[in-house]
Amino acid sequence: MANSNAVQRSAEYLWREWLRPALLIAAIVFPLKSAVADWNWVPSGSMKPTILEGDLVLVNKLAYDLKFPFTLWRLGSWDKPHRGDIVVFFSPKDGTRLVKRVIAVPGDTIELRNNVVFLNGQRLDYEIVKGHPFGKEIFEDSAAVVAKEQSADGTHWVMGLPTRMARRDYPLTSIPAGKYFMMGDSRDNSFDSRYYGLVDQKQIVGNVKRVILSFDKNHRYVPRFKRSFSAL
Repeated sequence: MANSNAVQRSAEYLWREWLRPALLIAAIVFPLKSAVADWNWVPSGSMKPTILEGDLVLVNKLAYDLKFPFTLWRLGSWDKPHRGDIVVFFSPKDGTRLVKRVIAVPGDTIELRNNVVFLNGQRLDYEIVKGHPFGKEIFEDSAAVVAKEQSADGTHWVMGLPTRMARRDYPLTSIPAGKYFMMGDSRDNSFDSRYYGLVDQKQIVGNVKRVILSFDKNHRYVPRFKRSFSAL
C-alpha cells in the first residue's frame, strides 16, 4: 500500500511540476511557430552568396497572410510576395521546405538565357565583383563567379559555377495568377522552378529578411558572429 501511495505521489509530482507546464508551453509555442514566426536552418548552398550553409534564418509567417495553425488554410490575406523577396515554401515536387528568391510574379514573363534573366522582355543587368564579406567560404570553388543582379526592383548577389552541369536556359514563360517563379541565388547549384515548375501561393510559408545565428558547418560549426542578427 505504501509503495502504491509513493508511486501516486511521484506521478502527481511529475504531472504538476514537469508535464503540465511543458504541455502548456507547447500549446502556446507550437501554434505561434506554425502561424506567426519560425526559424529555418539552411543546410545547402543554393542561396549563396546571400545565405550560407549553417545560417539560421527568421521566417516571418505573417508577411503575406494568416494561416490556421498546422495547415495551409488562409484565414486572412493582406499582401503577396514581391519580386526579390526571399521566401520559404513547400516544393511542388515532394513537399520539401525550401528557401529561394522570388524572380517572377503573376502577370510577368520570365526567360533565362545562359544564366541571364529576361524579365518582361528586359535583360537584367549584372556587375561582376571580386570581393565579398565571406569570400573564403563563397569562393571555395575556384571557378565561382559572383555578381550583383540589378533590376527595377532592386539589387542582390548571385553566383555562377561555370564548371558544373546546370540548367542555364529556360523558355519564355508567362506567370499565371497565384503562381510564382523561384530561383536560388547560386544559379548553378539550386533545385528550383527551372526543374519543378511554378510555385502556388498557398505553398508559400513566409518571407526571410534576417539571419538569427550562423555557424560554419565546414569548420566544426564555429560561430560566424558577424552574420548573427544581420539583415539579408
